[in-house]
Amino acid sequence: MKLKQLLLSTLLLASASAWAEPTYRLFVSNEKSNSVSVIDSRTGEVETTLEIGDRPRGIGLSPDQKTLYVAISAENAIAVVDVASLKLLGKLNAGDDPETFDVHPNGNLYLSNEDDAKATVINPETGEIIEEIKVGLEPEGVAVSPDGSMVLVTSESTNMVHVIDTNAHKVVANILVAARPRGLAFNTDGSRAYVSSEVGNEIAIIDMKTLKITKKSVIDIDKSKPMAIRLSPDNKTLYLTTGRAAKVAIMDADTLELKATVDVGKRVWGAELSRDGSTLYTANGVSNTVSVVDTALQKSVKEIEVGNAPWGLALDD
Repeated sequence: MKLKQLLLSTLLLASASAWAEPTYRLFVSNEKSNSVSVIDSRTGEVETTLEIGDRPRGIGLSPDQKTLYVAISAENAIAVVDVASLKLLGKLNAGDDPETFDVHPNGNLYLSNEDDAKATVINPETGEIIEEIKVGLEPEGVAVSPDGSMVLVTSESTNMVHVIDTNAHKVVANILVAARPRGLAFNTDGSRAYVSSEVGNEIAIIDMKTLKITKKSVIDIDKSKPMAIRLSPDNKTLYLTTGRAAKVAIMDADTLELKATVDVGKRVWGAELSRDGSTLYTANGVSNTVSVVDTALQKSVKEIEVGNAPWGLALDD
């Protein structure tokens, strides 16, 4: 093992063991200011801003929520940050143009390489690229099933959801969806998945046993460009960001009926939901803000100024 990789592995292990309590920090990747805004979710105030690297987009936490990962697309890397100390621990080679990723229960990262039409699997403790899996053109969204057995990847130009078996690291199904699929989300038991299609202005439900679409619905909101998907803890309510429409769609997760909308910032992109489901956060890429939505009131109760072109969100709660 290379010295750099060994040092990073040691730091990751030390970070995981030294801190047990959540920091309640909300992390926001700012694509055009090359930074991550760190917000105290309890006060809604920005604690600090981390200079993270060139063009950060996808962002997420390790299974123990002690390590933050940020995809730095223009550097072909994943930045690794200790959540408690906010120290940059290092950067992992991530292949060409990593955009988004999800974290497997075993800690491995599954990421989309937009310019290379592939998904890459990385062991963050060693920095090893375990596998590179060919998928469709312009892969974007990534979601790992709760049990870790499957990974879904959307390809924007192929208009497909690719289903990857994580044991074999092979694509086992290709599911055709509406134009330019972006966001993905599983329900808590992994029996179904949801996919949003930006140009098709549609959301669909995939049955994970049959790997077939069982329901789909056009989003009846003017200028809607569906993006990020979040599900309430009870799996009954779906929250969908709508891009240029500057709204969050609140939908019945079973029927896909539109129940309400919430006004948020311009070009609403990423979203994150608190563990208890009481608060939804959205990254508003043109407003340069994060909206704080009270899900019971179905209303934005605060706008937090962050960096330039906020893209993704991750919450340690």
